[in-house]
Amino acid sequence: MFTLSAINRRGVRRSAVIACLAIAAAVPSGVVAFQQSGPSGPAPKPGDSKVNPVDGLRYLWIPPGQFQKGCSTGDFECFPDENPQRKVTLTRGFWLGQTEVTQAAFEKLMGYNPSVFEGASLPVDSVSWVEADAYCGAIGGRLPSDAEWEYAARAGASTARYGNLDDIAWYWDNSNFTTHPVAQKKPNAFGLYDMLGNVVEWTYTWYWVQLNQENINPTGPSTAEYKELRGGGWWDEESLIRVSYRRHFETTDEDYNIGFRCVSN
Repeated sequence: MFTLSAINRRGVRRSAVIACLAIAAAVPSGVVAFQQSGPSGPAPKPGDSKVNPVDGLRYLWIPPGQFQKGCSTGDFECFPDENPQRKVTLTRGFWLGQTEVTQAAFEKLMGYNPSVFEGASLPVDSVSWVEADAYCGAIGGRLPSDAEWEYAARAGASTARYGNLDDIAWYWDNSNFTTHPVAQKKPNAFGLYDMLGNVVEWTYTWYWVQLNQENINPTGPSTAEYKELRGGGWWDEESLIRVSYRRHFETTDEDYNIGFRCVSN
């Protein structure tokens, strides 16, 4: 439910956003880390997981591979910016949050909770890209690129969704107009929860109308007006809860349908 305390925290949050902007300006761009640094120690394998010692959340190993990015074959609900479909290769794996970042983890690390819907195990919501980027940097990670996000969400599936929608996602028809605790629906084949539904997720990638044409480790345009989000959320209708659906917001925009998950080092 909406709470007065969420509104009363805006002053604290405004100061925190200013601090996040200062941190972001001082830290080199995370794009250079995309798919370029090899793992240290024994090579991880599919099914491996680890807990990040900073935020206490579990991260799953997503192996390198190829997939068809963009509008899924047979999906007639796609928008123009989901085309053309093309084969994309990710040459290195990465550790991705098994769940969306929870309010408990966010508040522990950042010192405040911007969420409209309150609950320790709920995904943090109403978070801007600036805040999400700062959080991921603080745990020694980053936001995923849009290609990494879609590859991880599909988990080998070539269809618009990786399972029966009501089994895998909280969305307009079943959310009761609120977010829900993470990991309550069925995971995809990689073991990731809520890649579709619950909250829309920020990516690192700048949004461009024409789907980026890079085929190997794509990072997208070097700059643009908006950042890209993926996954659909509790407020969205069924037609938007698809792995190829793209939306975009400015970096300081916030909405109670928006959250994120991180890539961990």
